[in-house]
Amino acid sequence: MEPIPLLTPYKMGQFDLAHRVVLAPLTRRRSYANMPQPHAAVYYSQRATAGGLLIAEATVVSNTGRGYTDTPGIWTAEHVEAWKPIVAAVHAKGALFFCQIWHVGRVSTFELQPGGAAPLSSTEKGVGPQMSFDGRLEEFSPPRRLTVEEIPALVDDFRKAARNAIDAGFDGVEIHGANGYIIEQFLKDSANDRTDEYGGSLENRCRFALEVVDAVVKELNDHDILYIHMIEPRMAIVDGRRVVPKRLLPYREAFKGTFVANGGYDREEGGKVVAEGYTDLVAFGRLFLANPDLPNRFEVGADLNKYDRMTFYTPDPVIGYTDYPFLE
Repeated sequence: MEPIPLLTPYKMGQFDLAHRVVLAPLTRRRSYANMPQPHAAVYYSQRATAGGLLIAEATVVSNTGRGYTDTPGIWTAEHVEAWKPIVAAVHAKGALFFCQIWHVGRVSTFELQPGGAAPLSSTEKGVGPQMSFDGRLEEFSPPRRLTVEEIPALVDDFRKAARNAIDAGFDGVEIHGANGYIIEQFLKDSANDRTDEYGGSLENRCRFALEVVDAVVKELNDHDILYIHMIEPRMAIVDGRRVVPKRLLPYREAFKGTFVANGGYDREEGGKVVAEGYTDLVAFGRLFLANPDLPNRFEVGADLNKYDRMTFYTPDPVIGYTDYPFLE
């Protein structure tokens, strides 16, 4: 019997993957005081399979990059040591583990910044209040616009974080460039109102992102970009069924490396986009969160556990984190 498309092997650069099912980076807020915890080794190893690819939750590159409590860091030697047993637990299962490195920019508060300072950004324009997962209204502090002279230090924070991730044992790094955080704050003209070499034209607004990528590539011994990971804007409902609108197609056609698509896929649609060549790999978030044995469930066509949104970001080291049941 032929395997479903999601469970076919794939060669990603120097890495041989046994299947196309990727654990998406998922913020879980269980790294107390920004320090990775032993229970993360249980969580990630539960979701690790031989030849599988896991991407760690967004991991902060510096103490100015924090926007939420209890998210893991990678900017100190202590962080590196704390990550090592977590990475080792994933490798013991035969899986690959990448670290997503992250700076929130203006999506922060005075309380989370060193010395109670203003959050850093491309702009002085603040972020409006946002509704949290539990119905609370979250408010953010007014940011401070980075000077041109300060930007190289922020670029260097990403470089050092990438080096720290490799020193912790990660197989690679993913640069978080979406969802309204610091890199996107430079990219988007709605947030970037600068008039210097980092603002105005499209080329100038891309400058910071490209400098970050270049710095990380050079730090990691000139390894080139391995993959691009993009989120499908939304699934469409046509005649009562979900379809993929394929808004990522221009990026897929432009990028010649491995393409990872994300955004509400299930077993059927994930398999379809792989079979059609729309993407090479599919990242699953909430489904993988609630089903630690997701590739196995896909293989046998088993029912899936339902995720509990109310425990996505709670601090408990077990409930809603490592207590989702396996098939066996």
